[in-house]
Amino acid sequence: MIRYWFIRLSGAQRLGLAVLLALMLFAIAESLLGHHDAARQALQNRFALPGGEHLLGTDQFGRSMVARMAAAVRLSFILSISCVVTSAVIGTGFGVWAAWRGGWVDHGLNFLVNTILALPGLVLVLLCAALVPGSFFMLYFAIAMTLWVEYFRIVRASVLSIINGPQIQSSSMLGFGRWYLFRRHIWPSIQQDVFTLAAFGAATSVLTMASVGFVYVGLKPPASELGLMIVELFPYYADAPWALAQPLLALFMMVLGFNLLARKSS
Repeated sequence: MIRYWFIRLSGAQRLGLAVLLALMLFAIAESLLGHHDAARQALQNRFALPGGEHLLGTDQFGRSMVARMAAAVRLSFILSISCVVTSAVIGTGFGVWAAWRGGWVDHGLNFLVNTILALPGLVLVLLCAALVPGSFFMLYFAIAMTLWVEYFRIVRASVLSIINGPQIQSSSMLGFGRWYLFRRHIWPSIQQDVFTLAAFGAATSVLTMASVGFVYVGLKPPASELGLMIVELFPYYADAPWALAQPLLALFMMVLGFNLLARKSS
């Protein structure tokens, strides 16, 4: 099944998957084989050049950039996957429920979605993150609660267009239950849209966490997080441009990989 799914991927999607797997392999391998602590300071090694004991050099506190980059990439993957799974389950479930039930359920969920959309998603995340500064859970909760509305809108519109179709009606007349109808008729029609939204949502999650870290509302030092690393290293861009380039490049590659993966399959 995995082989069949991989064959169906387009060239751009395979490239995006390769980029993400390479980043994930780097993050996992460093945690298993690395011997540096991401939070350990050694001021005598401040801004050591890449090479030798420190493959990617050190930062302004002498901390290993390899360890910190791996920790930051792991954190970004954990957050993006957690937010995507949560928002996809909630948004898809509510979207199918609203389209299937209609009435007050549909009106109530649409009102909730319109209320959430009244403010930009980043503003909502900033407000939630400011309530409990430095909390990973609050950051995850805020991002997931802003992402699920896109799943809801797309899934609801797709299900409304097929729920009264002849296939659904025929299966209902033959006595099949709603779970069978969803698995046999609805899910095959929406799975490509859900997959595309999930890939875009993962990229949005990574960018959002970096954005709130850049304005010091997200995670707090000494946490290894791409946005926080960028803002901490920015004052030293003239002294150690290679150090600043590393989190910027990692952020760019992660977002690029997810966006390539979101493209339609061939």
